[in-house]
Amino acid sequence: MRLLVTGATGLLGRELLRLAEHEVIPAYHSQPIPGGVRLDVRRQDEVLDVVRRVRPDGIIHTAFDQADWVTTADGAANIAVAAADARLVFVSTDVVFAGRAAPYDEDEPPCPVTPYGAAKAAAETAIRAIAPSAVIARTSIIVGHDGRSATERLVHAVAAGQPGAFFTGNIRCPVHVTDLASALLELLTSDVTGVAHVAGPQALNRLELGRLIAIRDGLDPDTLPFTPGLPSDVRLDSRRTGKLLKTRLRSPAEFLADRGLHLAVGQEGAR
Repeated sequence: MRLLVTGATGLLGRELLRLAEHEVIPAYHSQPIPGGVRLDVRRQDEVLDVVRRVRPDGIIHTAFDQADWVTTADGAANIAVAAADARLVFVSTDVVFAGRAAPYDEDEPPCPVTPYGAAKAAAETAIRAIAPSAVIARTSIIVGHDGRSATERLVHAVAAGQPGAFFTGNIRCPVHVTDLASALLELLTSDVTGVAHVAGPQALNRLELGRLIAIRDGLDPDTLPFTPGLPSDVRLDSRRTGKLLKTRLRSPAEFLADRGLHLAVGQEGAR
């Protein structure tokens, strides 16, 4: 299989390149990558041209910009149009939901309350209409193993005295980048269509996750500042998709464990 990966210079994109056993063509926007092709997903003509030249059998679309509707929403639609003859896996997000006390499963319709969530929801709608056989893989906060994820960088920044705080009201289901990339590659070669939830099995707020990372990295978890923030419980129920995968989606308590140290949730600031 010839696989085109958009957003190949990002955390998830790089992990897909590392794990994929296919012939992979990485697509980048501003940061060149060896063997890659430049791609501005905002331009439909450019997307069509790149896909015609590469002729991929599959596309995993990870590229997005939280601050730009055109990149996130229109870009996904452009990819879907160009992917007429290719298997498409689109990476979406848990923030297509508004938040509630119960987890969301794959049958729940989007109900976003943020501009980024609305852009991703619009992208999902476009892909369903243009490429109904595609996979829409909703995920959550992505954590790495080398400090490159946004949450890991924030933990180290605030531990060093830089401004920042962790929201105790924002509850998500973090996933390890390796688990997510492996699951996406499985979905690519499966017969799954429509929405799939690919997130971890453990719900944590931002502070709890930050403390786990601090413990793993030898930092003092009790020094991390926190604030309630706007309440947003957007837990994904990934059990249905999980039953279809060989990849086991681990909990943060497992993939962030270090030398037997574990965080007891429910401390000050926890929900």
